[in-house]
Amino acid sequence: MTELEGYRYRGARALVLLHERELRDFVATWRRAVAWGVTLPPTDDPDCASADAMARHVLSAAGRYMVWLTQRLGLPDPGIAEAPPVEAIGERAEAHLEHVLERWRAPLHDVPEARFAEVHRWNWGEDFTLESMLEHAVVHPMRHALQLEELMSDGF
Repeated sequence: MTELEGYRYRGARALVLLHERELRDFVATWRRAVAWGVTLPPTDDPDCASADAMARHVLSAAGRYMVWLTQRLGLPDPGIAEAPPVEAIGERAEAHLEHVLERWRAPLHDVPEARFAEVHRWNWGEDFTLESMLEHAVVHPMRHALQLEELMSDGF
């Protein structure tokens, strides 16, 4: 992981590493939930219609967070491919996970700390600093992993 050495702002480096850890943990938790036969509660939200839909949602969101950050920072598009469709997520999740994580490692390498304090409007209309959106990207897979863990333990 040479591209994670020498980050200009080590806070961003830490969040990139945390995102990688939490996204990997989510995929492992999702795999366990699928093996257990977990069924998600009924919802009108297509992103939570099934465990596979949730996996696609989490992997898609991971890409969108970095694209949003690079756009706001005026950096090149990180080239993150669309997540596989729900029907193919079971066979292609790990390959897509590795693709997303690889594309997350370098874009923020040379961004100075002060840029992460900039405030920008997110897609749902709320303002976030770039650092808080990076933190949100870390928490997103954690939140969905917890949902799956609770369903596996009947604590939902």
